[in-house]
Amino acid sequence: MAEQDSPVDVEKQSQPLSEEHEAQHGKTPNASIRTSSAAERSLLRKQDKRIIPLSASIYFLAYLDRSNIGNAKVLNSSTHNDMMTETRTTNYQFTIALMIFLIGYFLFEVPSNILLKKFRPSRWLAFLMGSWGLITIGIGGVHNYGQIVGYKTDERSVRVAFILASATLAGAFGGAIAYGVGHLDYPETATWLSESERDLARQRLLVDGSKGSASSLTWAEAKETLMDWRLYGHYAIYFAVSLPFSSLSLFTPSIVAGLGYKDLHAQLFTVPPWAIAYVISILNSWSGDHFNARGFHCAGAAAVGAAGFLASALLPADAYASRYGTLIVGTSGAFACIPPMLGWLTSNMWSTASIGLAVALNVSIGAGLGQIPGVWIYKAEEAERGYPTGHGVNAAMLFLVAIGAICLRIFYGAKNGRIVRSAAEETMPRLYAL
Repeated sequence: MAEQDSPVDVEKQSQPLSEEHEAQHGKTPNASIRTSSAAERSLLRKQDKRIIPLSASIYFLAYLDRSNIGNAKVLNSSTHNDMMTETRTTNYQFTIALMIFLIGYFLFEVPSNILLKKFRPSRWLAFLMGSWGLITIGIGGVHNYGQIVGYKTDERSVRVAFILASATLAGAFGGAIAYGVGHLDYPETATWLSESERDLARQRLLVDGSKGSASSLTWAEAKETLMDWRLYGHYAIYFAVSLPFSSLSLFTPSIVAGLGYKDLHAQLFTVPPWAIAYVISILNSWSGDHFNARGFHCAGAAAVGAAGFLASALLPADAYASRYGTLIVGTSGAFACIPPMLGWLTSNMWSTASIGLAVALNVSIGAGLGQIPGVWIYKAEEAERGYPTGHGVNAAMLFLVAIGAICLRIFYGAKNGRIVRSAAEETMPRLYAL
């Protein structure tokens, strides 16, 4: 950290291009690269058409599959044909099965990102998706608790990476694995781009370094990333937001069922919270990028979500309509704070080779470990009382996210001030994203 603030490094950051980039590519980007030229807009449209639909579809399928176990728990419960009854599973065993998946999430994330770089994103992601597709076919044969746990264990290495790698959704959840999906594979190897478009794409990435030409992660870079304590601030707030993320992902059907809806109606009424959260997430992500205010957008969304969950915890158990409204507010706030949070981390990683490790640690520590408590907070015995523990814990975690995001925003603002004061005249130092 101190090294990045030194006058020597500030001077180097202030130059438009490093000597290494000039030697590597043999050219310096002209002014049109820094502006929204017609060629650049055309390139972006072409990339968006190729990347966004595929990424969104992958994420949709991954998240649909992940949340289905929560739907299976509630569907047909009134006729005793739900998953738990037919597999003779208790609530405790159901929670254990969910937790086993999250332990795998934590253990396999970093190795998966290393392999992502080694085998190229297009090949590794295709392998993960194909492998998981074959495994999930076997879910129809689950008839007891042992098979449920076995199913969750078998999926650990492929499903966790599949979900993470799919979580771009074209920027809405892009920070988590932009390293892999953001450049499928890399501008240098994109056969669907013309030579001039590949050249333009390379020049646009010169400041950050092209992912395709970056060297493998060295031990020195790994140590530097592991000892960069500001990153643990990002990991901490992602840990906190992972509790509402996991609990809502898995227990929304149960929460809605607790509002008086049963079976198919319970499934139907899970749609509005997710649909509204999706729209709010996209808008919040765009606004955070547009105004370079990711910290404030993260904090604001988290505070709104916390207020929604707190209200839901305090309302009477029979205030169904009001509690349903607060569920929508809480869900929207909880999910809308994630996109700017993840994009913020990757925007402030200036070493291309270390991005994969940093985002893997963020998801492994934050989401892997952070989601484990989330499977325990919505207790079946509290259903008639409106799940006060679950809502209260989610409110507390989102308030911590808001406080943490504000602290990180102040930290980066102070560092930018020091960089500007130390920069040489007539230079444009690279500043941290806010």
